[in-house]
Amino acid sequence: METLTAAIGEHGYALLFFVVLAEAMGLPVPAAVGLLVAGGASAEHRMTPGHAILMAYTAMLLADNFLFFLGRYTGWWLLGVLCRVSLNPEACISKSADSFYKRGRIMLVFAKFLPGVNTMAPPLSGSMNMRHWQFFGLDFAGASLYIFTYFGAGYLFSDFLKAIMRGYSVAGSLVGWLIGALLVAWVANRIRIWNSGRHDSPVAMLKPHEVAARDNVMIFDARSHGYYDEGTMRIKGSHRLEPNALSEQFGKLPKDREIVLYCTCLREATAVQVARELAAKGIPSAVLEGGLSAWKKAALPLEPVPADEVVLLPKFA
Repeated sequence: METLTAAIGEHGYALLFFVVLAEAMGLPVPAAVGLLVAGGASAEHRMTPGHAILMAYTAMLLADNFLFFLGRYTGWWLLGVLCRVSLNPEACISKSADSFYKRGRIMLVFAKFLPGVNTMAPPLSGSMNMRHWQFFGLDFAGASLYIFTYFGAGYLFSDFLKAIMRGYSVAGSLVGWLIGALLVAWVANRIRIWNSGRHDSPVAMLKPHEVAARDNVMIFDARSHGYYDEGTMRIKGSHRLEPNALSEQFGKLPKDREIVLYCTCLREATAVQVARELAAKGIPSAVLEGGLSAWKKAALPLEPVPADEVVLLPKFA
């Protein structure tokens, strides 16, 4: 925090703008700490309170409205991107959207205090056709609550913050090394989790041309997010297999045909997970290497998802 204080004291409003904008866009940057420090700096007359608050408002509302319109015009593309890069892509988007729909309006006021939700709330609002004036009003209320909570705390308790930072400076070197060690351990653990699944129970992988050349094959679309937009394409002749309700669908799986699974996640994460769950039930299967994108690159046939299989997500009136 001492480093952030010195930086804000030197670069002031520009750094505050960047910190708040970055967190609102989903980057792991502590906007709350930046606002606390800006409040303390304002109490010591190193920053003008009105200018600092204006910078925070501008950054937060700019990012939120950008994500709102991105969600409005790209539909669920953002959620598809999250699935592709996630290490744990099994989260059910449909349930999340339904929950946001039920609590969405009031949730926008408090979303800034909820990690993860603060970034997802604006594009969800846009995707679900919330009126922009309504979104702007609720988001402005949420931004006001968040900014004045942390900026006000920093302003009112600036002497307390200074005492804390003096304590940090005494043990600064030790704390720095400890944080660095914890960061290295966290990264190492994520790499271990990433690789463990690939080494424990291997899954058969098939290239697109290998699947296309086989006759006795039944292809299943294991995407958790691929059926929420009208006009979505899938492999021709494939069938939906919802990964979040797998236990309810074992009966539809053929016993006399080879099962091939595909998805659009990074390293075919969802399809591999489903294949392992099927293997645990004694049902052999293979995964399409490269997923749907590899099938498209091979110029193999596609078809639109049938209208009766599209799950229409709730829309704000």
